Amino acid sequence: MVGMMNTIELMTLGFLSEEPLCGYRLRKKMEQLQGYMQAVSDGTLHSVTNKFVKAGYIGETFNVVNGRRLREFHLEPAGRAALVDELKNTSGYNLTNITKWAVVMSFLSVIPDEADRRAVLRRRLDLLESDVRRLYSDGEGPIDNDKVTDKYRRAIIAVHDAEIDAERQWLERELAE
Repeated sequence: MVGMMNTIELMTLGFLSEEPLCGYRLRKKMEQLQGYMQAVSDGTLHSVTNKFVKAGYIGETFNVVNGRRLREFHLEPAGRAALVDELKNTSGYNLTNITKWAVVMSFLSVIPDEADRRAVLRRRLDLLESDVRRLYSDGEGPIDNDKVTDKYRRAIIAVHDAEIDAERQWLERELAE
C-alpha cells in the first residue's frame, strides 16, 4: 500500500499488533482510544479490514461462538512491517493533528528500534518549538493571539498553550534520557 494511513487504518494495525481481535472488539478499542465523539462505523471498519486482508496485512479466522460465525483478525508480518514503516515515517497530519498524533503515540512502542522512536519524537518536538501557538487567522495569515479579546477564544488559547507546554516538557525529558 502506498501513502499515509488514515487513523482507522493505523488503529487497526496497531491494535492487532497487540492481540487478535474480532471486528466488534477492534471497534470498541478504537472508540476507547478516540472517544465516542469520533465513533467508528461498522461499514468503515469492514472496508479497512477487507482491504488489509486483500493486501496481506492481516489474516482472518472464523469461529462459531454461541451459534454465530465470528470473524477474528490477526496481524501478518507484512502488516507489522507496514505499521512500523508508517510509524517511523510519521509526518503531515499524523504529526501535526493532536488526535492523529495521540494515535501514533499509542502505538509508538511497536517500532523495534529506540533510535527510530526517538526520531519520531524529535520531529514532534521540533514542530512544537515552531510557531504552533497561533490558533486563529484573519484570512491574511496568523494573528497575534494576545490581541484576541473574546474570553472563550482566550480560554481555548490558554488550554492549547498549556497542552503544548506539558507535551514539550515531556518530550524534552524523554529525549534527554
